Amino acid sequence: MMRWAGGLLLVLLWAFTSRATGFNIPYEVEQPPTIISHTASPIIALPFDNTLTIRCEARGNPPPQYRWTKDGQELNLPNISTVKTDNRNGTFMFHNKHFAQFRGKYRCFAFNKLGTAMTEEIEIIVPTPPKFPKEILDTIVIKEGEPITLHCNPPKGVAPLQIYWMSVGLQHIKQDERVSMGTNGNLYFSYALPKDSRKDYGCFAAFTRIRTIVQKTPMSVKVERLNPENNSSESVSATLPVRAPSLLLPSGVQTEKVLLKGQDLHLECIPGGYPTPNITWMKMGETLTDRIKLDNFKKLLTIPAVDEKDQGKYMCTAENSAGKAVHYFDVIVEEPPAWRTEPPQSQLSVIGSEVLIKCSVDGKPTPVITWRRNGKIFRDDRANNRRVLDDTVMLHKAGPEDSGVYQCEASNPHGSVLVNINVLVMDMAPLMLTKDFREYAVIEGGDIVMNCSVFSSPPSNISWTKEGTVVQGERVIFFENAQFLKIISTEKGDRGKYVCLANNTEGMASLTALLEVKEPTKIVVPPQDVQISSGNWTQLTCRPAYDKSLQDTFEVIWRKDGEEIFRSSKESSRYIMKGDLLEIRNVNLSDQGMYTCIARTSLDEDTATAFLTVLDVPDAPVSLKISDQESRNVTLSWIPGSDHNSSVTEFVVEYEESHWEPGRWKELHKVAGNQATAELFLHGDLNYQFRVYAVNAIGPGPPSEPTEKLKTPPAAPDRNPENIKIRGHLPHEMDISWNPLLPTEYNGPGLEYKVSYRKLEVEDKWQEHLVTRPSFTVRNTSTFAPYEIKIQSRNSLGWGPEPKPVTGYSGEDVPSAPPHNVAVEVINTTVLRVSWSPVLPATVRGHLGGYNVYWERIKSFLSPDKILEERNSMSFPGNRTHVFVPGLEPFSEYRLTVNVFNKKGKGPKSDPVTFYTPEGVPVKVPILTTSHIQDDSVLLEWGPPPVTNGILTGYFLQYHCLNETSLEVIDSVELNITSPDITKQQLGGLVRGSLFRFDLSACTRAGCGPPLWTERYIPPSVDEVVTEPSNSTQRWFIGTLCAVALLTLLAVIVCFVMKTKGGKYAVKEKEDLFPDAESQGVNDTYEYSDNDEKPLKGTILGSRDDTVGDSVSRDSLVDYADGEGEFSEDGSFIGEYAGPRYRDSISEPSGPITVTA
Repeated sequence: MMRWAGGLLLVLLWAFTSRATGFNIPYEVEQPPTIISHTASPIIALPFDNTLTIRCEARGNPPPQYRWTKDGQELNLPNISTVKTDNRNGTFMFHNKHFAQFRGKYRCFAFNKLGTAMTEEIEIIVPTPPKFPKEILDTIVIKEGEPITLHCNPPKGVAPLQIYWMSVGLQHIKQDERVSMGTNGNLYFSYALPKDSRKDYGCFAAFTRIRTIVQKTPMSVKVERLNPENNSSESVSATLPVRAPSLLLPSGVQTEKVLLKGQDLHLECIPGGYPTPNITWMKMGETLTDRIKLDNFKKLLTIPAVDEKDQGKYMCTAENSAGKAVHYFDVIVEEPPAWRTEPPQSQLSVIGSEVLIKCSVDGKPTPVITWRRNGKIFRDDRANNRRVLDDTVMLHKAGPEDSGVYQCEASNPHGSVLVNINVLVMDMAPLMLTKDFREYAVIEGGDIVMNCSVFSSPPSNISWTKEGTVVQGERVIFFENAQFLKIISTEKGDRGKYVCLANNTEGMASLTALLEVKEPTKIVVPPQDVQISSGNWTQLTCRPAYDKSLQDTFEVIWRKDGEEIFRSSKESSRYIMKGDLLEIRNVNLSDQGMYTCIARTSLDEDTATAFLTVLDVPDAPVSLKISDQESRNVTLSWIPGSDHNSSVTEFVVEYEESHWEPGRWKELHKVAGNQATAELFLHGDLNYQFRVYAVNAIGPGPPSEPTEKLKTPPAAPDRNPENIKIRGHLPHEMDISWNPLLPTEYNGPGLEYKVSYRKLEVEDKWQEHLVTRPSFTVRNTSTFAPYEIKIQSRNSLGWGPEPKPVTGYSGEDVPSAPPHNVAVEVINTTVLRVSWSPVLPATVRGHLGGYNVYWERIKSFLSPDKILEERNSMSFPGNRTHVFVPGLEPFSEYRLTVNVFNKKGKGPKSDPVTFYTPEGVPVKVPILTTSHIQDDSVLLEWGPPPVTNGILTGYFLQYHCLNETSLEVIDSVELNITSPDITKQQLGGLVRGSLFRFDLSACTRAGCGPPLWTERYIPPSVDEVVTEPSNSTQRWFIGTLCAVALLTLLAVIVCFVMKTKGGKYAVKEKEDLFPDAESQGVNDTYEYSDNDEKPLKGTILGSRDDTVGDSVSRDSLVDYADGEGEFSEDGSFIGEYAGPRYRDSISEPSGPITVTA
């Protein structure tokens, strides 16, 4: 006793004086092996496993070698192909044919020159296939009311095990309060009944891990009745005696239950007796814990994960009317060995120090501790100051020979734990484990830790300097014995070269660390929140700034809702990353979310976020409900779906009816987007279904699911036909038609229409007809008489609303009378005014359409013997009493008639009226040329006008001397040529060196027509040219040459165009109305014709505004238009019929000529 007390005192002393420390020995230092991984025990070799692998791996310097023991004996693995070893470690693998051979307990030993490490025991279990023994079982014969126990006795096998009681036909044996299976697999009957007799009670054991089910030989049970006269197999015999309780399980009075801490406690009491006893539980001297669970009709008590507090004595009681039975359970909770805090750590000690290894474990029962050194038993050696005191090993004045691997193994009946403790006893100068001239980089303002890992024995003193100055300050922190230098909130001035110096009694070592302080990474243009419609594309911009020396490690990463968007991901094929841009194509709702841009280097990063809102059409409404289903006025309600970030503007209700147009959905009603109900007025006698869709700024969303069908009650029509049309295709008939009701508007069967009509303000009684078609013809009517008409709808349930009458007329006939008092007033050579007295409405016999004017050119006074018979007509719509007729030929005799027309046709013509048109002025001469004869004279030549519009009396010639620069008239001369046959004229006495313009018009007694003009330059004499060269003359000559070239080109183009168009030009429509020269003057442009006498637009030689005029048309037609400035539908504006007004008048009539029939 005194010896152990002294040992304990020595342990305490060494605990305070030892310099040993726990540590991780760097791999660069020679050290004994350390087990780093091995296969955990136990290993169960399953039948379907092809191979089994046992791992063992260690590290050490020098690298360790391996050996194995099996059941405490050295293991020599056979050199066969089905057993393989790994040369790099101690792992070996063997084929399933050797499973039985390798059954046992194994240890792995890893060793080198400095020591040996070992593993815990690794047990390989090779289970045999489970099977029930073959046996012949006698029939169990028992009296009715007695208890029965059917034993299963399942074979041993790999857990877990499940047991079933079934018949041969695989029908489960029904279990209840009377019949139940125990946890041991036996089937218990509290009392027997005749129905329990059967020959096929089978116990089935299922081993799920090895996928095996085995069956016990079926057992036969025969229950003999107490009362043979009672043949019922279901009911209990009336004579069945009461039986006091007994416990079928467990047997005896008391059972001891030993289990490990953390396991589940199962206590079971299965009673026998009649009636079936009730089970109650209690814990002696204590209250049952709240964690208990009672199963199988309270026969099984379970406490999960027991601990010391659950120890004690438990009692179960089985009780019925005949008595009770009890059983006691003595529950003991024990523990396998476990480290009290943590396993002992490896140690490094200097030579001559005291080494203490303490192995603190707990367990119940108290574990037994075994010490080993390099895998061999380590015993107490007081002579050599090597002490083993129960859980402690002490080495006094340790030397290098004490280095090695010490094993502490603690075990009790429930298991064991083992730890390898590496002990190094040595003196060693500092060894730098950190790379010299290691480069560090940090972002300005960040923290940096520089490493100076040192291994030495005894431990080194470490110091840091920068450029010869000791590193210190508020921002500097040293930790782990200054092996780490931390600088907080770095600045640019912190960059540079740092030196770490380590020294101990054995020597010194140093290293250099290089520190760079970098610019921080920043996002200067962050992405912005975006709203985008679905189906479009958008871009998010993230422009960073970063230290260019970190270019190789810089990257921009995008995340959506925290998940990274990968460039190559198939799901992200619509995401395109280009530099600092993220482009999203074909945006859909799944793209909505928070996007984070991360600008990252190897040292730091900056982030910015933006929210992408996707606008899309609304989701379909849900939960459609119809109220007031017995009425035709119903209320439809719904729950709106998501608007997808764009407010709903309206809801559209659609319907489908299955009778007339099944499958076709039509719009019924619209409500505002802030409503979720709609009042619907429905037609009768229809099967309706409804659906709703929402509309927002993006568009209409999908429709909802349709409602259940709704049948509306039949009713009378809600409305009458619309768009009633009355036409008269024949004089004594009236055709009535209307737009019929839609089939969905019938509201019931038997739809008809009542047609009612009567003469307006003549008849009081309505004529009525019932029809089914949407038309009706009234016969034997008066011609074009007004009628009142009504159309009313009805069906078998009643009439529609009272209709409003409409007015129409019966059939028309052609007018019966011509206009009277037709008068003609000649306005000018091509226009006249026609007037008449209005016709009587009764003679029109229909809706007045207008008047037709017919005129016939009988002869021209230029060829009085030629009968022309040129007929023309114009139609003038509307009710009128006069019109203007254009397009007449001058100097001609005409005959004119007028009639009225309606939709049915034309009436008779009026009596003819004869009238004469006066002479007109000629058209332009077709050509005018000049030729130079002498120094001061020219010869003019022309062709006669193609149309004279009267008797040609001669020509009117004007020639003007012009200013060469401004083209203003300097002097003018007029010449009347009184012979119509003259086509040339010589002019003399012209001023040399001057520019002249010559205007020539053809004349009749009515006046002169529009002129054709040309210009001619009269050159100076030869002497004037030599002695006095004129700059203006040179300019004129050059200009003349250019003008001639240009005009020639234009003439060719115009001739080609006119030939192609057949002589038509832009104002052809007007010329057709006004072919005379007076009407042509309205255009205010002179024209000439080519050799084919086709009118051309414009002229090669030019045009003049100051033309000689004809005063015949001086008076405006407005004077004759009764104050109206325009006609109606004939399209003839009065001003267009006024001829040109010329300055010089040849003749002028005293007033308009009026001819009356």
